[in-house]
Amino acid sequence: MSRYAEPMARLIEELKKLPGVGTKSAQRYAFHILRASDDDAAALAEAVRSLKASLRLCSVCNNVTDIDPCVYCSSPTRNQRLVCVVEEPTSIAAIERTGAYQGVYHVLHGTLSPLHGVGPEQLRANGLAGRAERGEIDEVILATSPTLEGEATANWLATALRNSPVKITRIATGVPAGSDIEYADEVTMARAIEGRREL
Repeated sequence: MSRYAEPMARLIEELKKLPGVGTKSAQRYAFHILRASDDDAAALAEAVRSLKASLRLCSVCNNVTDIDPCVYCSSPTRNQRLVCVVEEPTSIAAIERTGAYQGVYHVLHGTLSPLHGVGPEQLRANGLAGRAERGEIDEVILATSPTLEGEATANWLATALRNSPVKITRIATGVPAGSDIEYADEVTMARAIEGRREL
C-alpha cells in the first residue's frame, strides 16, 4: 500500500520519469503542485498539453518547432548552405548563445550507441544526406559531443557524406577558456594540441 493517496503517488511516479528527477525531487515537485493555486496547476497542465499538441519536428532539420519549416530553416538571413549537425535540439541553444554562427542546423536526436541499441537507422540523418547529395549544402559542421558516442557518430557521418560534394568539418575541442591547463585530462590536451591554429 502506498504512503500517499493514489493521485499523489501517481503524480510522483510520472515526475520520476523526467531526466534527473529522483524520488525526493518528484515528491517535492508533487507537493509544490498540490500547494499551488488551482490556476497555477491548470496553467502547468495546459502548458504540457499544448506542448504535446503544438510541437513537431521540422521537416527539413528535425528541430523541435511549432512552425514548419522552423525559424532557422525559413530565415532569409541565415546561410542555408552551411549546416551544423547536433545531437539534440538543446545543443542549438548553446551554439546560438555564442552569436558566432549564422547557418542552419540538422538534429540527429541521438548518437550511435550499440550498447543501447542505437544504430545509424535510429538517427535522423537521411534528410541531411539527401540535401548533401542534391548539392543544397556547401559545408557540414559536425558538432557532436567529444564523447565516445559523439566521436563515433561524427566519424560515421563523415564517412556517409564523403561522396557528396560538401566540405565536412568538425568543431574544435580542447582546453576551455578560463580553465587551467594543469587540470586538463590527456584527451582534452591532445585535442587542444591537434586543433591548434596559426596566429
